[in-house]
Amino acid sequence: MSYTIALNFEDGVTRFISCKEGETVLDAAYRHKVNLPMDCSDGVCGTCKGTCEQGAFDLGDEYIDEALSDEEAAEGKVLTCQMVPSSDCVVQVPVASTLCKTGVGEFPGRVAEVERLSEDSFELVVDLDEGEGLTFLPGQYVNIQVPGSDETRSYSFSSLPGERRASFLIRNVPNGLMSGYLTGAAKPEDDLTLTGPMGSFYLREVERPVLMLAGGTGLAPFLSMLRQLQARGCDQPVRLLYGVNVDDHLVKLDELDAFVEALPDFAYTTVVADAASEHPRKGYVTHHMAPELLHDGEVDVYLCGPPPMVDAVLAHFREQGISPASFHYEKFAPSLAPEEAKKEAVA
Repeated sequence: MSYTIALNFEDGVTRFISCKEGETVLDAAYRHKVNLPMDCSDGVCGTCKGTCEQGAFDLGDEYIDEALSDEEAAEGKVLTCQMVPSSDCVVQVPVASTLCKTGVGEFPGRVAEVERLSEDSFELVVDLDEGEGLTFLPGQYVNIQVPGSDETRSYSFSSLPGERRASFLIRNVPNGLMSGYLTGAAKPEDDLTLTGPMGSFYLREVERPVLMLAGGTGLAPFLSMLRQLQARGCDQPVRLLYGVNVDDHLVKLDELDAFVEALPDFAYTTVVADAASEHPRKGYVTHHMAPELLHDGEVDVYLCGPPPMVDAVLAHFREQGISPASFHYEKFAPSLAPEEAKKEAVA
């Protein structure tokens, strides 16, 4: 038996390794040629300290308190030289991936389909090469090289991790490099290169109610998360508020309806900002955030959308004194350069 360990580095890069039963994370990483920080490998120095965000493991009792205190262990801190997983795990590594002699993965693929979903958005479907099913955490993104250029753009997966066919919702940006390619030049079998996965915005272990707040094509990571919840099962209530500017920008409602049927306690609400719309709920998602969605703070909130929406929700939470049990957000600005196009934060 083996377990999948996601190593999340502080520069946003995620590497996935397999860890054999009874093997430490440090040894498994070295076996995959990922040189995690270490000095002693005996639980004495604390150099290999990280944080396990989810998953089950055993640390044994061979390490000393100076390397890892009881208080740190209670907060989820681990020594990778002592950590023996008993399930899949996500481990935060507090150094850049380059310092561990690893880096972002590169995955070749081909255009399978481009669909114009609305005036505002496309869906890009990519077939990954044989044997290259891409593992990622639901909510993460990759950089996709725009064919015919050396430029890349960052897009969140809307598909399920590990599948050989990956999908993305892409905003139609006027005069945008990727938008121009998808509008006029894209054809099936075009070669693409994906680099990743990356990002600290991803679905954590669901232990309490979940509130998802999506703006425009910020719906993409939530489709991936919902697919994961459907595949693994979920007994907690999950609610999605999905806001767009005009009626035509509402997409993938058939898929959301399917999740309503497939998940035991999922519901979604759509909101349109356009005052001229005949949609029953107008305004912004903050106008429709009913108190029951927040469960008196016992809720995990995930937020993904353009910067103005993210900033408005953050301001609303501050003004209302809302403090969720956990709050994870990502803002995207698709017209920016690739290195600035995505900014992740966890609060």
